[in-house]
Amino acid sequence: MLKHDHIIYHEIEYINHKDILEHDIKIVQQQYNEQFKINCDLQDYIAKWCHEIKLPLSALLLMNEKIENQELRMSTKDQLEKIRQQLNAALIGCKVQSRLYDLQMKEVNLNECITTSIKNNQYFLIQKHFEINIDPCQETIYSDKEWLVYVLDQIIVNAIKYCQKKPKLQITFKKEQQERKLIIKDNGIGILESDIRNIFERGFTGRNRHNGQYKSTGMGLYFVDKILKKLGHDIDVESEYGKYTKFIITFQDNRDYFQR
Repeated sequence: MLKHDHIIYHEIEYINHKDILEHDIKIVQQQYNEQFKINCDLQDYIAKWCHEIKLPLSALLLMNEKIENQELRMSTKDQLEKIRQQLNAALIGCKVQSRLYDLQMKEVNLNECITTSIKNNQYFLIQKHFEINIDPCQETIYSDKEWLVYVLDQIIVNAIKYCQKKPKLQITFKKEQQERKLIIKDNGIGILESDIRNIFERGFTGRNRHNGQYKSTGMGLYFVDKILKKLGHDIDVESEYGKYTKFIITFQDNRDYFQR
C-alpha cells in the first residue's frame, strides 16, 4: 500500500506506523504543489488576459465618441469605464496574490500620486459633480508609486460609489515628528460603527447595502490593507454613518534608512 499514489491512513487505521505517516505527508505535499502550480498558472493567465483585453476596450472607448446620440454615448461610456475599472482591479488582484510580489521602494512625491489617482477616476468624479479640495503637498515618502496609486484609487472609487448629494472629496497632509499622514475624507453615506473593524477583511461587504443599489466584492479594501502592510504603511478609518468617511494612511519617516 505504500506504493499507492493516494492517502492510505484511513484505509488501515488500526496500524500505527511512521511509514504510513511519511507516505501520506508526501502525497499531501505533492497534491499541494500541483494545486499551487495550477493556481499560479491561472493567475498568470488572468493577468495576461487583462492586458490583452485592454486594447479592444480602448478601441471601443474611441469608437464610442463617434456615437451621435448623446444619451446613448454617455450611457455606453459609463459601462465601458466601469469595465476598465474592474479590469484594473482584477489585474492588481493577480499581482497582489502572485508568488512574485514586485515592490520597488524609492522616493515618491505624494502630490504626484494624488494627481495620478484623481486623473484615473476623473470621469466618474466629473459625472458625480464632486467638489475636490487638495492641500498642496510636495512632501516625499519612501514607497512604491504604482501600488500606492492603486490604494488611493480604491479609496476614491469607494467615495464615488457611496456618495450623496453635493459630494466632496478632501485630501490633506499632516507632518508629525516621526510620521507623515495622508488623510482622504468624503461626505458620503459613511460606515456603520459595527462594520468599521471588519472593512479590511476578505470578502466583507458590510450590512449597509444602500437599498441594494450598490454591488461589492468586498475585495478592494482587503487588497488595500494587504498592499499597505507589504509597503510598511498603516491605515486607519474614521466614519460617522450618514455624514463622512475618513481614511488615514500613515508613513514612517524612514529617510535615513533608505538614504544609507
